[in-house]
Amino acid sequence: MREVDLRRIDLNLLVALDALLEERNVTRAAHRLGMSQPAASRALGRLRALFSDALLVDGPGGYVLSARAEEVRPLLRGILAGVGDMLEANVFDPATATGRIRLLMPDLQAAVLTPPLLARLACEAPCLDLDIVAPGTNGMETLEHGDADAMVAVIDEAPAGIRRRGLYDEDLVTLMRADHPALAEKLTLDRFLALDHIVVSITGIGAAPVDEALARMGRRRRVKLRVPNFFAAVEIAARSDLVMTLPSSLARAAAAMQRFVALPPPFDLGRFTMSLAWHARQQDAPRHIWLRRAIVTAAMDMSSAHEGRG
Repeated sequence: MREVDLRRIDLNLLVALDALLEERNVTRAAHRLGMSQPAASRALGRLRALFSDALLVDGPGGYVLSARAEEVRPLLRGILAGVGDMLEANVFDPATATGRIRLLMPDLQAAVLTPPLLARLACEAPCLDLDIVAPGTNGMETLEHGDADAMVAVIDEAPAGIRRRGLYDEDLVTLMRADHPALAEKLTLDRFLALDHIVVSITGIGAAPVDEALARMGRRRRVKLRVPNFFAAVEIAARSDLVMTLPSSLARAAAAMQRFVALPPPFDLGRFTMSLAWHARQQDAPRHIWLRRAIVTAAMDMSSAHEGRG
């Protein structure tokens, strides 16, 4: 079987051939292709040399297709349609899209960000499904390996190839059950340090931001309990005298249950930024452009809802 060196062939000629075989008229084919009639005639000459066949032969009232052209025509249409489908596959229509989106998020961010994101999906992409997975200690590697679409987390540094943008800022607040005995007096730093604390530690290692801030002040609190997720911490705090200091978004949700009281910590803990991260290979993909816009809009919806309740 003879191999054809496609590098030596002007593949634009196949588009010209399709027009010539369809129109069976050089002038009309030239108009369809947006070229001059002499240019279309030259293209026909090159095609005849390429196929070693006349392709268009004189017949009653104009050109008719040669036997070779009749054989080529359906195959040519299929090839051009396939190329069109391949290029068109880059178009993303959320209204008809199916499949799953895989996001890395700690359970706190999933609790506050997923409801507005689901509302956005219901309006724009009702057939897309969502998987939320805890990022653990290797969230960046997961993005690099293509095993997740994006990650929402506190991201101080990102390796090469990872893009990110800020989503929303968080304050830290101290949460205790509504009938906690410590509520009888003002929460001073000394009283704060005298309490027993519960800390959420997803990885189980490293100091919490509160403890880092206290260490800079030369102070220390007692962390009586560490748990791996925020919901466990909330349930335990609701049934004990343990207090927790956590991001304001979840604290607002917990306080709204009327089981908790949220207080500002008695020292400055600053703010931190939740960021959206993704791999650079997804930067220009229409599906991912839409996804990032949906997540950013959901974060804005969440912030607006919180401000409205504030």
